[in-house]
Amino acid sequence: MRIPFILAAATLAVACLPAGAQSLKPGLWEINNKMKGSSEMDKAMAEMQKEMAAMSPEERKQMEAMMGQRGVRMAPAAGGGIAMQMCMTKEMVERSDMPMQDGCTTTKQERSGNTMKMAFTCTKPPSSGEGEFTFMGSEAYRSHMVMTTASKGKPERIEMDGSGKWLGADCGSVKPVQPPKK
Repeated sequence: MRIPFILAAATLAVACLPAGAQSLKPGLWEINNKMKGSSEMDKAMAEMQKEMAAMSPEERKQMEAMMGQRGVRMAPAAGGGIAMQMCMTKEMVERSDMPMQDGCTTTKQERSGNTMKMAFTCTKPPSSGEGEFTFMGSEAYRSHMVMTTASKGKPERIEMDGSGKWLGADCGSVKPVQPPKK
């Protein structure tokens, strides 16, 4: 497992941002995720942190451009996690049109009070999972997700704990997440 797989998982975390967006404010959001899985996954996360820290300015710019094309600004976070910023427009919020990674679909979504449960499947990388989001008003949420994927032909279970926090109405230089090309 190298940076591309972990970046795909991190993008998937953003992709699974709750489609119950009607309760969230439009604007710039900070999303923090920490993944845990097998010892191999944990080692890969530590390696990714090292590789990101050791990137040349050109390599970092290339990675930021790749993520920027997806509407995400990403950086290492405290405690070995990943911090991302994304922009949700007023229209996205009104339509509950949350970004999904190319090749991913929501297969189930149920909401009760301030809790939403969802399930998804993806083809890039092949994976599936479930998540639960707890909304703390319109400016914050917590999440827990469990994903199943394959690494080197072996099934792998990844757990992801996350949180989202609204930073403000102005997205600055962060462009809105673009829907996948069909």
